[in-house]
Amino acid sequence: MDTTQKTALLSVFHKDGIADFARELVALGYRVIASGGTKRALEEAGIFAEDTAAFVGGQAILGHRVVTISREIAAGLLATESDRAELMQLGIQWIDLVCVDLYPLQEAIAKPEANLESVIESTDIGGPLLLRAAAKGQRLVVCEAADRTRVISWLKAGEPEREKFIRGLAAKAEGVVAGYALLSARFLSEGGIDGTVGEKIADCLYGENPWQRSFGLFAVAGEKHDPLALANFVPVGGTTPSYNNFGDIDRCLQTITHLGAGWAINFTDKKNACMAVGVKHGNPCGAAVGDTAEAVLAGMVSGNPLAIFGGVVMVNFPLTEAGAEILLAHGMESGKKRVLDAVLAPRFDESAIAVLTRKKTQKCRMLANPGLAQLGAESLDIATRRRYVRGGFLAQQNYTFVFDRRDADVAVYGDISEGQWRDAVLAWAVGTTSNSNTITIVKDNLVLANGVGQQARVTAAKLAVMLARDSGHDLAGSVAYSDSFFPFIDGPEVLSAAGVRTIITSSGSVADAQVVEFCKEKGITLVMVPDKKARGFFGH
Repeated sequence: MDTTQKTALLSVFHKDGIADFARELVALGYRVIASGGTKRALEEAGIFAEDTAAFVGGQAILGHRVVTISREIAAGLLATESDRAELMQLGIQWIDLVCVDLYPLQEAIAKPEANLESVIESTDIGGPLLLRAAAKGQRLVVCEAADRTRVISWLKAGEPEREKFIRGLAAKAEGVVAGYALLSARFLSEGGIDGTVGEKIADCLYGENPWQRSFGLFAVAGEKHDPLALANFVPVGGTTPSYNNFGDIDRCLQTITHLGAGWAINFTDKKNACMAVGVKHGNPCGAAVGDTAEAVLAGMVSGNPLAIFGGVVMVNFPLTEAGAEILLAHGMESGKKRVLDAVLAPRFDESAIAVLTRKKTQKCRMLANPGLAQLGAESLDIATRRRYVRGGFLAQQNYTFVFDRRDADVAVYGDISEGQWRDAVLAWAVGTTSNSNTITIVKDNLVLANGVGQQARVTAAKLAVMLARDSGHDLAGSVAYSDSFFPFIDGPEVLSAAGVRTIITSSGSVADAQVVEFCKEKGITLVMVPDKKARGFFGH
């Protein structure tokens, strides 16, 4: 038995790229051992690999369910330097590197025809065993295809900072196995066991407040495939977003994806509309939709010019130098510039980055994601929504309801124009992603005010009217959205007196008949959807 040649064990479900990896290992002097399917893939590429069966002294058994589960492989991975003599006596080869991926359990669970038998059959046992044994044995453990090139480069570089590098790979492997085990536990318990496994993707200087330590932003295992996951936003300018920035970015995403979904469902001829959303302290404070980027940007910052100062902006179109100038200067006194904490777009022109950069602080963070240019119903976040509470967490379905004006449950009292429908959908998208209670007022495709976070609905109405007037807006003919029904007619009275002429809300209140009659008397068009279907509470 050759104790000087290093040994690599390869056993992968997805064969893409494995031959290239094996070829590099062979060039570095490694002996390659591979399980059945992986061995065939290597042989087809002209690479010799020893069969795992020969290594362990027996063929795969139980319908190929037992291949790499063996004393020989476990010992070859778990042995320490002090065990080398015993390994030689036993005739067991030391294994230096393991490259393993796992059966796609998440895909098996997601199949419509999935059942207990099919999921159990698709549950990997040998793979997690190999990963954990390699991690514990401080071997090189490669559990993601993206790490193969990194490992080869590290080996060629002479294995710098060996302990740190191997520990990092081991930690990733343990995380992958933990996420995999959680998938299985969640399925077998029918949701009775739940949790999250995350991988840090960004550090923050501090938490919500300077005295709070931040542990960073984590990407949840299994959610990286989401094109709009925060992990898939690429920094192109400015410093790393803060803890609060990431919170506002997530709220921007909720609002703009609801807006994109609402537009796609209700206005098929306007699917390519330009959209911009501004968020400050966790709630939308500006939003606009239109045919041109310039008009939309100007409308968004005009909604509440005071609130947008220091806010986060997200758009669904490429940001140009002209657009950046509008964001900073529209509505400002000559020579003065608006401060923004973050701007997110599908892409940025270099000149736009130069305009937005805050040279002293670098605190206008710019992040790009091409997925923002393709917003529709499929853009909504469908992952389970979890909220920490002391000693545990609450879990619920995400915010996936989308208002559809053609739905049979939508009741319309009065006449409504196409333009008012557009204002109604914009108001809904903003209000339904704001902290309740919320009244959102829109006119001519831009948000005039967003009265959020009020315990009494009438107070939310008063706040929205006040904010709109403080910003100099004319409310005559505007559209208002209420994120739940009116318990009394005091809310509609406030909105009517301000000039609102269309209200979209839910039904289900004992005061529904009074609200309908009041709106009829005042010439207000009323759109109602049952509360159990369309209530827009958010952020509790």
